[in-house]
Amino acid sequence: MAALSRASTRRIVEEVRSSPATRVKVAVSDTDGVLRGKYLHKEKFLSAVESGFGFCNVVFGWDSNDQTYDNTTWTGWHTGFPDALVQLDFSSFRRVPWDDNVPFFLGDFVEADGSPLPVCPRQLYKRVLARAEKMGLQVLASLEYEWFNFRETSKSLAEKGYIRPEPISPGMFGYSLIRAAQNQPFLRAIMEELPGFGVPVEGLHTETGPGVFEAAILYTAGIDAGDRGILFKQAAKEIGQRFGIMPSFMAKWSTQYPGCSGHIHQSLSDGKRNLFYDARHPYRMSKLFESYLAGQLALLEDLQAMYAPTVNSYKRLVDGMWAPVKRTWGVDNRTSTLRVIPGSAKSTRLESRCPGADVNPYIALAAVVGAGLWGIEKKLKLKDAPLTGDAAKAAKIPRLPRNLMQATENLSRSKAARELFGETFVDHFVRTREWEWRQFQDAVTDWELKRYFEII
Repeated sequence: MAALSRASTRRIVEEVRSSPATRVKVAVSDTDGVLRGKYLHKEKFLSAVESGFGFCNVVFGWDSNDQTYDNTTWTGWHTGFPDALVQLDFSSFRRVPWDDNVPFFLGDFVEADGSPLPVCPRQLYKRVLARAEKMGLQVLASLEYEWFNFRETSKSLAEKGYIRPEPISPGMFGYSLIRAAQNQPFLRAIMEELPGFGVPVEGLHTETGPGVFEAAILYTAGIDAGDRGILFKQAAKEIGQRFGIMPSFMAKWSTQYPGCSGHIHQSLSDGKRNLFYDARHPYRMSKLFESYLAGQLALLEDLQAMYAPTVNSYKRLVDGMWAPVKRTWGVDNRTSTLRVIPGSAKSTRLESRCPGADVNPYIALAAVVGAGLWGIEKKLKLKDAPLTGDAAKAAKIPRLPRNLMQATENLSRSKAARELFGETFVDHFVRTREWEWRQFQDAVTDWELKRYFEII
Protein backbone atom coordinates (compact mmCIF):
# COMPACT_ATOMS: atom_id res chain seq x y z
CA MET A 1 0.00 0.00 0.00
CA ALA A 2 1.20 3.52 -0.72
CA ALA A 3 1.69 5.99 2.13
CA LEU A 4 -1.59 7.63 3.03
CA SER A 5 -2.27 11.35 2.87
CA ARG A 6 -2.97 13.16 6.11
CA ALA A 7 -6.61 13.47 5.05
CA SER A 8 -6.91 9.70 4.57
CA THR A 9 -5.20 9.09 7.92
CA ARG A 10 -7.64 11.45 9.62
CA ARG A 11 -10.57 9.61 8.05
CA ILE A 12 -9.30 6.28 9.41
CA VAL A 13 -8.71 7.74 12.87
CA GLU A 14 -12.19 9.26 12.87
CA GLU A 15 -13.69 5.92 11.77
CA VAL A 16 -12.06 4.21 14.74
CA ARG A 17 -12.97 7.06 17.11
CA SER A 18 -16.65 6.98 16.15
CA SER A 19 -16.97 3.19 16.04
CA PRO A 20 -18.49 1.21 18.93
CA ALA A 21 -15.19 -0.66 19.35
CA THR A 22 -13.51 -0.07 22.71
CA ARG A 23 -10.23 -1.71 21.72
CA VAL A 24 -7.78 -1.71 18.85
CA LYS A 25 -5.43 -4.56 17.91
CA VAL A 26 -1.85 -3.67 16.94
CA ALA A 27 1.04 -5.88 15.88
CA VAL A 28 4.69 -5.83 14.86
CA SER A 29 6.98 -8.43 13.29
CA ASP A 30 9.85 -9.93 15.26
CA THR A 31 12.99 -11.26 13.58
CA ASP A 32 11.52 -14.73 13.00
CA GLY A 33 8.35 -13.41 11.38
CA VAL A 34 6.19 -14.07 14.43
CA LEU A 35 3.57 -11.37 14.94
CA ARG A 36 3.87 -9.83 18.38
CA GLY A 37 1.01 -7.59 19.41
CA LYS A 38 -1.44 -6.31 21.95
CA TYR A 39 -4.86 -4.80 22.39
CA LEU A 40 -4.96 -1.07 23.11
CA HIS A 41 -7.87 0.71 24.70
CA LYS A 42 -9.35 3.05 22.10
CA GLU A 43 -8.25 6.13 24.06
CA LYS A 44 -4.68 4.80 24.24
CA PHE A 45 -4.77 4.18 20.50
CA LEU A 46 -5.98 7.73 19.82
CA SER A 47 -3.18 9.15 21.95
CA ALA A 48 -0.65 7.09 19.95
CA VAL A 49 -1.79 8.33 16.54
CA GLU A 50 0.82 11.07 16.32
CA SER A 51 3.39 10.10 18.94
CA GLY A 52 3.43 6.32 18.55
CA PHE A 53 3.72 4.00 21.53
CA GLY A 54 6.38 2.02 23.34
CA PHE A 55 6.94 -1.68 22.67
CA CYS A 56 9.58 -3.64 24.59
CA ASN A 57 12.56 -4.15 22.30
CA VAL A 58 12.96 -7.69 23.61
CA VAL A 59 11.03 -8.71 20.46
CA PHE A 60 14.42 -8.39 18.75
CA GLY A 61 16.28 -9.83 21.73
CA TRP A 62 14.71 -13.26 21.94
CA ASP A 63 14.05 -16.19 19.66
CA SER A 64 10.77 -17.76 18.56
CA ASN A 65 10.57 -19.56 21.94
CA ASP A 66 11.16 -16.37 23.96
CA GLN A 67 14.68 -17.44 24.91
CA THR A 68 16.86 -14.36 25.15
CA TYR A 69 19.98 -14.20 23.00
CA ASP A 70 23.31 -14.07 24.82
CA ASN A 71 25.33 -12.90 21.81
CA THR A 72 23.58 -9.81 20.40
CA THR A 73 24.76 -6.26 20.89
CA TRP A 74 21.78 -4.24 19.63
CA THR A 75 19.69 -5.32 22.63
CA GLY A 76 20.06 -7.80 25.46
CA TRP A 77 20.35 -8.05 29.21
CA HIS A 78 23.15 -5.48 29.00
CA THR A 79 20.66 -2.85 27.74
CA GLY A 80 17.86 -3.61 30.19
CA PHE A 81 15.39 -4.26 27.34
CA PRO A 82 13.93 -0.75 27.11
CA ASP A 83 10.91 0.25 25.04
CA ALA A 84 11.39 0.97 21.37
CA LEU A 85 9.07 3.39 19.59
CA VAL A 86 6.41 2.01 17.25
CA GLN A 87 4.66 4.19 14.70
CA LEU A 88 1.39 2.81 13.39
CA ASP A 89 1.11 2.48 9.62
CA PHE A 90 -2.39 3.68 8.80
CA SER A 91 -2.19 2.20 5.31
CA SER A 92 -2.26 -1.21 7.04
CA PHE A 93 -5.70 -0.57 8.59
CA ARG A 94 -8.11 -3.46 8.39
CA ARG A 95 -10.64 -5.17 10.62
CA VAL A 96 -10.46 -8.72 11.95
CA PRO A 97 -13.66 -10.50 10.83
CA TRP A 98 -13.31 -13.38 13.33
CA ASP A 99 -12.56 -11.04 16.26
CA ASP A 100 -15.69 -8.87 16.34
CA ASN A 101 -14.30 -6.76 13.47
CA VAL A 102 -11.84 -5.15 15.88
CA PRO A 103 -9.73 -2.44 14.15
CA PHE A 104 -6.22 -3.71 13.37
CA PHE A 105 -2.97 -1.92 12.50
CA LEU A 106 0.59 -2.98 11.80
CA GLY A 107 3.41 -0.86 13.13
CA ASP A 108 6.99 0.03 12.25
CA PHE A 109 9.79 0.42 14.76
CA VAL A 110 11.51 3.80 14.56
CA GLU A 111 14.35 5.60 16.28
CA ALA A 112 13.64 8.52 18.63
CA ASP A 113 14.10 10.93 15.71
CA GLY A 114 11.54 9.02 13.59
CA SER A 115 14.08 7.35 11.31
CA PRO A 116 13.64 3.62 10.56
CA LEU A 117 14.97 1.20 13.16
CA PRO A 118 17.62 -0.86 11.29
CA VAL A 119 16.70 -4.25 12.82
CA CYS A 120 12.96 -3.95 12.11
CA PRO A 121 12.02 -6.47 9.36
CA ARG A 122 9.16 -4.38 7.98
CA GLN A 123 11.48 -1.38 7.75
CA LEU A 124 14.05 -3.58 6.00
CA TYR A 125 11.69 -4.34 3.14
CA LYS A 126 10.65 -0.68 3.01
CA ARG A 127 14.34 0.15 2.55
CA VAL A 128 14.48 -2.14 -0.49
CA LEU A 129 11.25 -0.68 -1.87
CA ALA A 130 12.70 2.81 -1.50
CA ARG A 131 15.76 1.67 -3.45
CA ALA A 132 13.48 0.46 -6.24
CA GLU A 133 11.54 3.73 -6.22
CA LYS A 134 14.76 5.72 -6.65
CA MET A 135 15.44 3.58 -9.73
CA GLY A 136 11.99 4.45 -11.10
CA LEU A 137 10.68 0.96 -10.37
CA GLN A 138 7.60 -0.35 -8.62
CA VAL A 139 7.84 -3.82 -7.03
CA LEU A 140 4.91 -6.22 -7.32
CA ALA A 141 5.06 -9.47 -5.40
CA SER A 142 3.13 -12.20 -3.66
CA LEU A 143 3.79 -15.28 -1.58
CA GLU A 144 2.30 -18.72 -1.91
CA TYR A 145 2.43 -21.02 1.08
CA GLU A 146 2.23 -24.73 1.61
CA TRP A 147 1.41 -25.82 5.14
CA PHE A 148 0.29 -28.92 7.03
CA ASN A 149 -2.81 -29.03 9.21
CA PHE A 150 -3.29 -31.22 12.26
CA ARG A 151 -6.20 -32.25 14.47
CA GLU A 152 -4.43 -30.83 17.49
CA THR A 153 -4.46 -28.02 20.00
CA SER A 154 -1.51 -26.41 21.74
CA LYS A 155 -2.32 -28.52 24.80
CA SER A 156 -2.79 -31.85 23.01
CA LEU A 157 0.43 -31.51 21.02
CA ALA A 158 2.45 -30.54 24.09
CA GLU A 159 1.05 -33.55 25.96
CA LYS A 160 2.26 -35.76 23.09
CA GLY A 161 5.71 -34.24 23.32
CA TYR A 162 5.29 -32.99 19.73
CA ILE A 163 5.43 -36.59 18.51
CA ARG A 164 3.04 -38.07 15.93
CA PRO A 165 0.63 -35.18 15.40
CA GLU A 166 -2.61 -36.24 13.72
CA PRO A 167 -3.08 -34.80 10.19
CA ILE A 168 -6.62 -33.74 9.32
CA SER A 169 -6.64 -36.10 6.32
CA PRO A 170 -4.63 -39.17 5.27
CA GLY A 171 -2.55 -40.05 2.24
CA MET A 172 -0.76 -38.33 -0.63
CA PHE A 173 -3.55 -36.62 -2.53
CA GLY A 174 -2.60 -33.35 -4.25
CA TYR A 175 -5.29 -31.23 -5.93
CA SER A 176 -7.92 -33.40 -4.30
CA LEU A 177 -11.49 -32.15 -4.28
CA ILE A 178 -12.40 -35.07 -2.02
CA ARG A 179 -9.92 -34.06 0.68
CA ALA A 180 -10.93 -30.42 0.31
CA ALA A 181 -14.57 -31.37 0.81
CA GLN A 182 -13.70 -33.30 3.96
CA ASN A 183 -12.35 -30.08 5.48
CA GLN A 184 -14.67 -27.72 3.68
CA PRO A 185 -15.68 -25.47 6.62
CA PHE A 186 -12.04 -24.60 7.36
CA LEU A 187 -11.18 -23.97 3.72
CA ARG A 188 -14.33 -21.93 3.19
CA ALA A 189 -13.49 -19.77 6.19
CA ILE A 190 -10.03 -19.06 4.77
CA MET A 191 -11.38 -18.19 1.32
CA GLU A 192 -14.28 -16.08 2.59
CA GLU A 193 -12.86 -14.39 5.69
CA LEU A 194 -9.32 -13.56 4.55
CA PRO A 195 -10.45 -10.99 1.94
CA GLY A 196 -12.28 -9.15 4.72
CA PHE A 197 -8.95 -9.05 6.53
CA GLY A 198 -7.24 -7.46 3.53
CA VAL A 199 -5.53 -10.72 2.51
CA PRO A 200 -7.25 -11.92 -0.68
CA VAL A 201 -6.53 -15.55 -1.54
CA GLU A 202 -6.25 -16.24 -5.26
CA GLY A 203 -6.32 -20.03 -5.04
CA LEU A 204 -6.43 -22.79 -2.43
CA HIS A 205 -5.95 -26.53 -2.92
CA THR A 206 -4.58 -29.66 -1.29
CA GLU A 207 -0.93 -30.57 -1.86
CA THR A 208 0.99 -33.84 -1.78
CA GLY A 209 0.95 -35.11 1.77
CA PRO A 210 -1.51 -35.77 4.61
CA GLY A 211 -3.42 -32.65 5.57
CA VAL A 212 -1.37 -30.24 3.49
CA PHE A 213 -2.78 -27.23 1.63
CA GLU A 214 -1.36 -24.59 -0.66
CA ALA A 215 -2.63 -21.02 -0.87
CA ALA A 216 -1.68 -18.36 -3.41
CA ILE A 217 -2.06 -14.82 -2.10
CA LEU A 218 -3.12 -12.18 -4.59
CA TYR A 219 -0.29 -10.17 -6.19
CA THR A 220 0.14 -6.60 -4.95
CA ALA A 221 2.55 -3.66 -4.90
CA GLY A 222 4.77 -2.30 -2.17
CA ILE A 223 4.82 -3.22 1.52
CA ASP A 224 1.38 -4.81 1.25
CA ALA A 225 2.94 -7.97 -0.22
CA GLY A 226 4.87 -8.49 3.02
CA ASP A 227 1.86 -7.54 5.14
CA ARG A 228 -0.34 -10.06 3.37
CA GLY A 229 2.35 -12.72 3.79
CA ILE A 230 2.73 -12.34 7.53
CA LEU A 231 -0.98 -11.84 8.17
CA PHE A 232 -1.97 -14.93 6.18
CA LYS A 233 -0.07 -17.22 8.54
CA GLN A 234 -1.50 -15.50 11.61
CA ALA A 235 -5.02 -15.66 10.20
CA ALA A 236 -4.78 -19.34 9.24
CA LYS A 237 -3.71 -20.19 12.79
CA GLU A 238 -6.43 -18.11 14.42
CA ILE A 239 -9.17 -19.45 12.13
CA GLY A 240 -7.88 -23.01 12.50
CA GLN A 241 -8.42 -22.91 16.26
CA ARG A 242 -12.13 -22.46 15.66
CA PHE A 243 -12.23 -25.85 13.93
CA GLY A 244 -9.86 -27.69 16.26
CA ILE A 245 -7.12 -27.48 13.62
CA MET A 246 -3.49 -26.50 14.14
CA PRO A 247 -1.77 -25.24 10.97
CA SER A 248 2.02 -25.59 10.86
CA PHE A 249 4.25 -23.55 8.56
CA MET A 250 7.37 -25.40 9.69
CA ALA A 251 9.58 -25.99 6.65
CA LYS A 252 9.54 -29.78 7.11
CA TRP A 253 7.84 -31.63 9.91
CA SER A 254 8.50 -35.19 8.69
CA THR A 255 11.31 -36.84 6.74
CA GLN A 256 8.66 -38.88 4.94
CA TYR A 257 6.90 -36.00 3.18
CA PRO A 258 7.86 -33.00 1.04
CA GLY A 259 8.42 -29.77 2.93
CA CYS A 260 6.43 -26.56 2.94
CA SER A 261 7.41 -23.86 0.47
CA GLY A 262 6.96 -20.12 0.66
CA HIS A 263 7.58 -19.29 -2.98
CA ILE A 264 7.81 -15.60 -3.90
CA HIS A 265 6.48 -14.30 -7.21
CA GLN A 266 7.72 -10.91 -8.33
CA SER A 267 7.90 -8.43 -11.20
CA LEU A 268 8.78 -4.79 -11.74
CA SER A 269 6.61 -2.05 -13.21
CA ASP A 270 6.98 1.58 -14.18
CA GLY A 271 3.44 2.13 -12.91
CA LYS A 272 1.89 1.35 -16.29
CA ARG A 273 3.48 -1.79 -17.71
CA ASN A 274 5.33 -4.93 -16.70
CA LEU A 275 9.01 -4.18 -17.26
CA PHE A 276 9.90 -7.88 -17.23
CA TYR A 277 8.02 -8.49 -20.49
CA ASP A 278 9.52 -8.36 -23.97
CA ALA A 279 7.47 -10.02 -26.72
CA ARG A 280 10.56 -10.26 -28.99
CA HIS A 281 12.52 -12.46 -26.58
CA PRO A 282 12.10 -16.27 -26.91
CA TYR A 283 11.22 -16.42 -23.19
CA ARG A 284 9.53 -12.98 -23.23
CA MET A 285 12.25 -11.63 -20.94
CA SER A 286 13.35 -8.03 -21.11
CA LYS A 287 17.00 -7.07 -20.59
CA LEU A 288 15.98 -5.62 -17.22
CA PHE A 289 14.44 -8.98 -16.28
CA GLU A 290 17.66 -10.76 -17.26
CA SER A 291 19.75 -8.50 -15.03
CA TYR A 292 17.26 -8.90 -12.17
CA LEU A 293 17.46 -12.68 -12.49
CA ALA A 294 21.25 -12.56 -12.77
CA GLY A 295 21.40 -10.59 -9.52
CA GLN A 296 19.40 -13.22 -7.68
CA LEU A 297 21.58 -15.99 -9.10
CA ALA A 298 24.75 -14.15 -8.09
CA LEU A 299 23.64 -13.60 -4.48
CA LEU A 300 21.85 -16.88 -3.77
CA GLU A 301 24.61 -18.24 -1.53
CA ASP A 302 25.14 -14.84 0.14
CA LEU A 303 21.49 -14.38 1.12
CA GLN A 304 20.22 -17.92 1.64
CA ALA A 305 20.03 -17.47 5.42
CA MET A 306 17.43 -14.74 4.84
CA TYR A 307 15.02 -17.07 3.05
CA ALA A 308 16.03 -20.32 4.75
CA PRO A 309 16.29 -18.89 8.29
CA THR A 310 15.90 -21.92 10.58
CA VAL A 311 17.75 -25.15 11.25
CA ASN A 312 14.73 -26.97 9.88
CA SER A 313 14.74 -24.97 6.61
CA TYR A 314 17.59 -27.12 5.32
CA LYS A 315 15.71 -30.38 5.93
CA ARG A 316 13.34 -29.19 3.21
CA LEU A 317 16.13 -28.39 0.74
CA VAL A 318 16.94 -31.99 -0.20
CA ASP A 319 16.91 -33.99 -3.43
CA GLY A 320 13.69 -35.47 -4.77
CA MET A 321 11.32 -33.47 -2.57
CA TRP A 322 10.23 -30.59 -4.86
CA ALA A 323 12.70 -28.14 -3.32
CA PRO A 324 15.70 -26.56 -5.09
CA VAL A 325 19.21 -27.51 -4.02
CA LYS A 326 21.45 -25.73 -6.57
CA ARG A 327 21.96 -22.28 -8.05
CA THR A 328 19.85 -22.81 -11.16
CA TRP A 329 17.26 -21.12 -13.31
CA GLY A 330 14.80 -22.47 -15.81
CA VAL A 331 11.82 -21.54 -17.93
CA ASP A 332 8.65 -22.87 -16.27
CA ASN A 333 10.83 -25.53 -14.64
CA ARG A 334 9.70 -26.33 -11.11
CA THR A 335 12.93 -28.15 -10.29
CA SER A 336 15.01 -24.97 -10.65
CA THR A 337 15.68 -22.51 -7.85
CA LEU A 338 14.54 -19.57 -9.98
CA ARG A 339 11.63 -20.21 -12.32
CA VAL A 340 10.97 -17.77 -15.13
CA ILE A 341 7.26 -17.73 -15.98
CA PRO A 342 6.93 -16.42 -19.56
CA GLY A 343 3.32 -15.29 -19.57
CA SER A 344 1.50 -12.36 -21.09
CA ALA A 345 2.45 -8.70 -20.92
CA LYS A 346 0.69 -8.71 -17.56
CA SER A 347 1.75 -12.07 -16.08
CA THR A 348 5.42 -12.56 -17.02
CA ARG A 349 7.27 -12.85 -13.71
CA LEU A 350 9.93 -14.59 -11.65
CA GLU A 351 9.24 -17.22 -9.02
CA SER A 352 11.91 -17.65 -6.33
CA ARG A 353 11.46 -21.21 -5.09
CA CYS A 354 14.10 -21.47 -2.38
CA PRO A 355 12.12 -19.76 0.43
CA GLY A 356 10.13 -22.04 2.71
CA ALA A 357 6.90 -21.37 4.58
CA ASP A 358 8.99 -20.65 7.70
CA VAL A 359 10.34 -17.35 6.34
CA ASN A 360 9.80 -13.92 7.74
CA PRO A 361 8.03 -12.54 4.64
CA TYR A 362 9.56 -9.07 5.00
CA ILE A 363 13.11 -10.41 5.24
CA ALA A 364 12.64 -12.92 2.42
CA LEU A 365 11.12 -10.27 0.14
CA ALA A 366 13.95 -7.89 0.98
CA ALA A 367 16.47 -10.60 0.05
CA VAL A 368 15.02 -11.63 -3.31
CA VAL A 369 14.01 -8.16 -4.48
CA GLY A 370 17.19 -6.58 -3.13
CA ALA A 371 19.33 -9.10 -5.00
CA GLY A 372 17.37 -8.47 -8.20
CA LEU A 373 17.78 -4.70 -7.93
CA TRP A 374 21.50 -5.20 -7.23
CA GLY A 375 21.74 -7.15 -10.50
CA ILE A 376 20.08 -4.30 -12.39
CA GLU A 377 22.39 -1.72 -10.82
CA LYS A 378 25.44 -3.82 -11.70
CA LYS A 379 24.07 -4.41 -15.23
CA LEU A 380 24.64 -8.14 -14.81
CA LYS A 381 24.04 -10.47 -17.73
CA LEU A 382 22.84 -14.05 -17.72
CA LYS A 383 25.84 -16.25 -18.38
CA ASP A 384 24.12 -19.63 -18.58
CA ALA A 385 21.22 -20.99 -20.59
CA PRO A 386 18.12 -22.11 -18.70
CA LEU A 387 18.24 -25.66 -17.41
CA THR A 388 15.81 -28.25 -18.65
CA GLY A 389 14.97 -31.49 -16.90
CA ASP A 390 15.85 -32.11 -13.26
CA ALA A 391 17.91 -29.11 -12.17
CA ALA A 392 19.01 -30.94 -9.01
CA LYS A 393 21.07 -33.25 -11.20
CA ALA A 394 22.79 -30.49 -13.16
CA ALA A 395 26.45 -31.35 -13.49
CA LYS A 396 29.21 -29.03 -12.28
CA ILE A 397 26.83 -26.81 -10.31
CA PRO A 398 27.62 -26.96 -6.58
CA ARG A 399 24.89 -27.35 -4.00
CA LEU A 400 23.63 -24.42 -2.04
CA PRO A 401 24.63 -24.34 1.66
CA ARG A 402 23.51 -27.49 3.43
CA ASN A 403 22.84 -26.00 6.84
CA LEU A 404 22.03 -22.77 8.62
CA MET A 405 25.57 -22.17 9.87
CA GLN A 406 27.09 -22.36 6.39
CA ALA A 407 24.48 -19.96 5.08
CA THR A 408 24.95 -17.59 8.02
CA GLU A 409 28.72 -17.48 7.48
CA ASN A 410 28.10 -16.56 3.84
CA LEU A 411 25.77 -13.75 4.87
CA SER A 412 28.24 -12.43 7.41
CA ARG A 413 30.99 -12.19 4.76
CA SER A 414 28.76 -10.67 2.07
CA LYS A 415 29.68 -7.11 1.07
CA ALA A 416 26.56 -6.96 -1.14
CA ALA A 417 24.28 -7.86 1.79
CA ARG A 418 25.83 -5.17 3.97
CA GLU A 419 25.44 -2.60 1.22
CA LEU A 420 21.82 -3.58 0.57
CA PHE A 421 20.57 -4.05 4.12
CA GLY A 422 23.00 -2.15 6.34
CA GLU A 423 25.66 -3.23 8.80
CA THR A 424 23.36 -3.10 11.82
CA PHE A 425 20.71 -5.41 10.38
CA VAL A 426 23.21 -7.92 8.97
CA ASP A 427 25.25 -8.11 12.18
CA HIS A 428 22.12 -8.53 14.32
CA PHE A 429 20.51 -11.10 12.03
CA VAL A 430 23.75 -13.09 11.76
CA ARG A 431 24.02 -13.31 15.53
CA THR A 432 20.42 -14.47 15.87
CA ARG A 433 21.09 -17.25 13.34
CA GLU A 434 24.31 -18.22 15.11
CA TRP A 435 22.27 -18.50 18.30
CA GLU A 436 19.67 -20.66 16.53
CA TRP A 437 22.38 -23.00 15.26
CA ARG A 438 23.96 -23.27 18.71
CA GLN A 439 20.62 -24.23 20.28
CA PHE A 440 20.36 -27.05 17.75
CA GLN A 441 23.94 -28.16 18.29
CA ASP A 442 23.35 -28.41 22.04
CA ALA A 443 20.07 -30.31 21.73
CA VAL A 444 19.70 -34.09 22.03
CA THR A 445 17.31 -35.20 19.27
CA ASP A 446 15.03 -38.19 18.88
CA TRP A 447 17.24 -39.28 15.94
CA GLU A 448 20.20 -39.59 18.31
CA LEU A 449 18.16 -41.48 20.88
CA LYS A 450 16.95 -43.99 18.31
CA ARG A 451 20.43 -44.40 16.83
CA TYR A 452 22.61 -44.58 19.92
CA PHE A 453 20.58 -45.16 23.12
CA GLU A 454 20.58 -48.97 23.10
CA ILE A 455 23.22 -49.98 20.56
CA ILE A 456 26.30 -47.92 21.34
